[in-house]
Amino acid sequence: MGDNEPIIAVEHVTKQVSDSTGVLTILHDIDFTLPARQSAAIVGASGSGKSTLLSIIAGLDVPTSGTVRLAGTDLFALDEDARAAVRARSVGFVFQSFQLLGNLTALENVMLPLELMGRRDARAQATEMLGRVGLGQRLGHYPRVLSGGEQQRVALARAFVVRPQVLLADEPTGSLDFATGATVMQLMFDLNREAGTTLVLVTHDREIAARCDRQLRIEAGRLVA
Repeated sequence: MGDNEPIIAVEHVTKQVSDSTGVLTILHDIDFTLPARQSAAIVGASGSGKSTLLSIIAGLDVPTSGTVRLAGTDLFALDEDARAAVRARSVGFVFQSFQLLGNLTALENVMLPLELMGRRDARAQATEMLGRVGLGQRLGHYPRVLSGGEQQRVALARAFVVRPQVLLADEPTGSLDFATGATVMQLMFDLNREAGTTLVLVTHDREIAARCDRQLRIEAGRLVA
């Protein structure tokens, strides 16, 4: 990847699905690039295609036409296993529903992506990262005894511990109260800046969107801004 090459390039992405009524176009010819270390909010009404676009950027969903280049790699020229390897190496995720593994402690949840990469320092790195998000006293706690805000901070630690080039977040404060959500978002922006990560965030919250370098507005599957 050259110095001037965007970290994310979404190239003429269209997503269609067929049902009994015919063909529904969820995304229509979405085309944009993001440079490294920039933050972008994907905004729009419910059902506009925001989460589908995020899934395609992650290579989790396959476009009907067009492609996505992540750090110069054409995701859809790869098979599913190779896309998964790119995700494991380069992408962190934060979801509205936290997506923590309930049978693992906070520490084990954060260690997991490092262990999957074969990192021998997984425990030390995960411990340090949980300390960074203010959960140094909660290492041995299981998700069920943590508050929503604490669970989302574990999820942030898990996402950032692999030092991803790109962080994808889907309504990360959607299930948190206002004050907790504001704290979590501040932490996410701080970690993002420290790590030099590129952040792509789906949100309904105008104040959160306004904090990003760029807003990508989706209306009825089309990029309008």
